[in-house]
Amino acid sequence: MGSRRLDSDTDGAVEIWTDGGCKPNPGPGGWAAILRYGDKVKELSGYDAATTNNRMELTAAAEALEALKRPSKVILHTDSEYVRNGITKWVHGWVRNNWRNAAKDPVANYLLWQRLLAAAKPHAIEWRWVKGHSGDVMNERADVLATQAREGKGG
Repeated sequence: MGSRRLDSDTDGAVEIWTDGGCKPNPGPGGWAAILRYGDKVKELSGYDAATTNNRMELTAAAEALEALKRPSKVILHTDSEYVRNGITKWVHGWVRNNWRNAAKDPVANYLLWQRLLAAAKPHAIEWRWVKGHSGDVMNERADVLATQAREGKGG
């Protein structure tokens, strides 16, 4: 499902940092992704007038993976436990249960989860959680880009 564990070595891997958010939640939102391969860096961001934090986090990850031109070894850093746990743990049960959660209700954001699964499929991805606002330079940069997109200054 595009989430195989990689060695800790980043040689040959595309590293991605993603972030998304809204203010208020729900409300206007922004997402951002930074892709780094060797010394090449690409920044992506976008805006949605009416969304949620979780939708923006999912969109950031999907957009980043969709931007890759060929199957790649990827290390994706996210400060969203919702994204990391969803893609590495919960999604398998959701697929098995026809996109129903444990309460038999439709999974929230299932169309975005399906998009993320499709975007992840061609890649070997290590999903890494990073604590938000903890000094990780690339995570902080992704947060700035997402905020700028939300505020209409980028994207």
